[in-house]
Amino acid sequence: MPTEQVLYRKYRPQSFADVRGQDPVVRILSNALAMNRIAHAYLFSGPRGTGKTSVARIFARAVNCADLACDSPTGEEQSPNRASRRSVSEEGRLIPCNACESCAEFLSGRALDLVEMDAASNRGVDEVRAIREAAELLPMRANYKVYILDEAHMLTREAWNALLKLTEEPPPHVIFILATTEPEKVPDTVQSRVQHLQFRLADEATLVRVLADAAKKEEMALEPDAASMLALFAEGSFRDALNLLGQAQALCGNTITASVLEDFFGAPSKTALAEVASALALRDAKHAIECAGQVFAKGSDPRLFLKLLIHQFRSQFLDALRSGRVEKDAANPFSAKELETILRILLETATERHYSGWRELPIELALHRIVREL
Repeated sequence: MPTEQVLYRKYRPQSFADVRGQDPVVRILSNALAMNRIAHAYLFSGPRGTGKTSVARIFARAVNCADLACDSPTGEEQSPNRASRRSVSEEGRLIPCNACESCAEFLSGRALDLVEMDAASNRGVDEVRAIREAAELLPMRANYKVYILDEAHMLTREAWNALLKLTEEPPPHVIFILATTEPEKVPDTVQSRVQHLQFRLADEATLVRVLADAAKKEEMALEPDAASMLALFAEGSFRDALNLLGQAQALCGNTITASVLEDFFGAPSKTALAEVASALALRDAKHAIECAGQVFAKGSDPRLFLKLLIHQFRSQFLDALRSGRVEKDAANPFSAKELETILRILLETATERHYSGWRELPIELALHRIVREL
């Protein structure tokens, strides 16, 4: 029986139109295609799970696509010729057709002109020398031979030296894409010779939309609160968000609720967090600590409790700033200044070293300090 494909691979973006949360990167690459000003080497940097390798593969198809299309704001795809691409790029993004012979080969993994290498396990000078020798050969079928080096920061100093000349003066038929989570480890001499595009973590709203889209395609009933919880736990990573959705499906089946996820992840309920906040509003440190203790007694992870408490007060703080509200009222028991005080104390607690035997104590001290300083 074949294994089911994991969700993050199943819903990996296949076109620039599918890429979420990386609009500046997509626009730069699309404009490069439109104006036929493609760089010989790129550095894609950013946190894990933000789409660096996926975008690299899309770009590799796009530079070799026989029938580039334009996803215009009207939703209608056009197939511009090279002479008209400059004007088209101002209206929409150029995207690979994913249907021509070249795209089909790249999508299937059969393309001989796409070389992907994990630099974490192929980090030596001999591997880079082999790339340098192979790069001199003309592409087998495509216009460009594309090399994608993942985890590029893992290359040795000798390997970087061997790669330096190739990134400075590569053959005209070669494009290098270096992907890394640690760009500071890429030598300055290399960075000065490549076009550096920075990928960013997704915000929670974007992750919620991605999760909702995937759940709909998988015919899951995903509660909004459950989607928000998964997005929060993913910490900006598209891959982590979809992996968590897959775990949730294995746990809950096709109906995913926040209450089941709370039990599974050891997360406090919204009700419990609200009780702690209410006790703080009443300046009752004893009751706030008791409420937190009840949460911990049920097996909730103190670190996760602290994270969700910060998330809750941050939302209130941002709402106060957006609305221009400075003072508290009946519906908002904390002023903007008090919310700032609460967040500063909780953030200090979150960054302190927590010893395993006393994981609850820093939170209890923080709750007591909040009441004292409000």
